[in-house]
Amino acid sequence: MDGQSGLVVDSVTGVDVALPVAGPGARSFAFLIDWHIRAILSVAWYVVAAMQHNHGWNVMAPLNPDSAWFILVVAPPAAIYFLYHPAWEVATRGRTPGKRMAGVQIVSRDGGAPGIGALLARNVFRLIDSFPLAYAVGLFTTMVTRNHVRIGDLAAGTLLVYAPQDAQLLQYPAKRLERNQLDATTLEVVSDLLNRWDTLDPGARERIARVVLADPISSDDDTALRQRLQNLTAREARP
Repeated sequence: MDGQSGLVVDSVTGVDVALPVAGPGARSFAFLIDWHIRAILSVAWYVVAAMQHNHGWNVMAPLNPDSAWFILVVAPPAAIYFLYHPAWEVATRGRTPGKRMAGVQIVSRDGGAPGIGALLARNVFRLIDSFPLAYAVGLFTTMVTRNHVRIGDLAAGTLLVYAPQDAQLLQYPAKRLERNQLDATTLEVVSDLLNRWDTLDPGARERIARVVLADPISSDDDTALRQRLQNLTAREARP
């Protein structure tokens, strides 16, 4: 493990969780995997589309390319290559295939899933991190900054951490629940809480339930709190 620092998260279980920050080695490994995936996809699209356009095995651009050449042959591979990272990160909340294989994940500085704005900002600054060649600026900043972050992370307020296999409930910050934000991520955390209800400390799960339900002083017992959480997720799941 090349990340020496760590992010301590105030988790919903009431136990601080340390997420080790990924260093330049893990970052580079994840990036190389993602680079090969997007390069292969881009080249494959170009080759197949070019042969279709040229009605044969020729993949060279015509001397006088028409609009169809640019729309069907050139634009899609360019979009695949340049939108690969933002599209994957937004869709998966910070885990591209390369990051998943490297066992790392993008998180916000409070340990939660980063927002769409942060992920997009992180990728906009990828242009600066890639200067002057082979991500030299980004690699340098990950080597000299305390949390091994590149400029895009500094701008977006994100970190790259080693993610445990079962970290959804642990690394979701309590303060997100305290704001009672019933977005998709919170509902997923509540579902995880219900699935792990019997394995959690009774005091911890009661505290979590009361935070989610914004009902700190009710006389409901353990069973009633669990039922109210189940009713809450069922209600939110209705179209």
